[in-house]
Amino acid sequence: MDSQSLTLLVEIIDSGNLSQAARKLKMTRANVSYHLTQLEKSVGVQLVKRTTRRVEPTEIGMRLYEHGRNIHNEMLAAREAITALGQSLQGRVGISVPSGYGQIVMSEWLIEFKRLYPGIVLDVLFENRADNLRDDVDIIVRVIQEPPLSLVARSLGTVRYLACASREYAQTHGLPRTLHALRASPLITAGVTGRQLRLAAYLGTERHEVMLEPTMISEHFPFLRDGILAGLGVGLVPDYVVQDKLATGEVLSTLDEYRLSIFGTHMYLLYLPNRHQTKAVRTCIDFLLAKAQPEATRLAAMPQP
Repeated sequence: MDSQSLTLLVEIIDSGNLSQAARKLKMTRANVSYHLTQLEKSVGVQLVKRTTRRVEPTEIGMRLYEHGRNIHNEMLAAREAITALGQSLQGRVGISVPSGYGQIVMSEWLIEFKRLYPGIVLDVLFENRADNLRDDVDIIVRVIQEPPLSLVARSLGTVRYLACASREYAQTHGLPRTLHALRASPLITAGVTGRQLRLAAYLGTERHEVMLEPTMISEHFPFLRDGILAGLGVGLVPDYVVQDKLATGEVLSTLDEYRLSIFGTHMYLLYLPNRHQTKAVRTCIDFLLAKAQPEATRLAAMPQP
């Protein structure tokens, strides 16, 4: 018994009759019948029951078919891998990322990904919609408290919110040192115009809740960053928005003893479990998870209140 004999058996059982199998294998029906008979003789048992119109596998034939099918699939995979050698990865990846995290953090990652895989069409949407994946979007990245059960959720790490202001603002107006003082400050943050914003503040195991009324609101975090640097008020933003300016001292943080949260404290990469993922999409998912790992490690190492 060899791989060609197993391939012949697989084609016969998949086709359901000798004539159809012969057409697929580009052989005569008599030749297919002869090789099947030789295979049965070599194993010493009947593998299929023949009728004038169909063939049905015996129990032993079905077991041998399953082994043959696995070998056949492995051969196809090996052939695909060999064919792909020396060729750039092709395909399309549709990805939806948050406006702030996407531009400030992920933009550099996505440009690196595109450089590594120039044959992939990368279609990036910067948006904060929380709806399910659409037909043209393969991957979404969102800050949410709990991911939907209908989606596969891969962690990209935690999100740490800061109350912060420019050094210029702090020198002129001072920084709020209590949650009540924060509420009375001109606030720069994301939210819905005309509505109060609910801030959760954790001090150890104690949970405090404060209703805020921001004076500068946008879903576009780079714009909020500009407002903070311009000294227009106290920012309430994820740390990645001003991390570089905190390091230089141009921006100062306050209320660091609290763990603050507005829209959630976790970043997730989400995709549908039942949608076929191309190699391009799988490669992008693995790339982003690997990129996020050092960032998640950095955040985990930071002192917690």
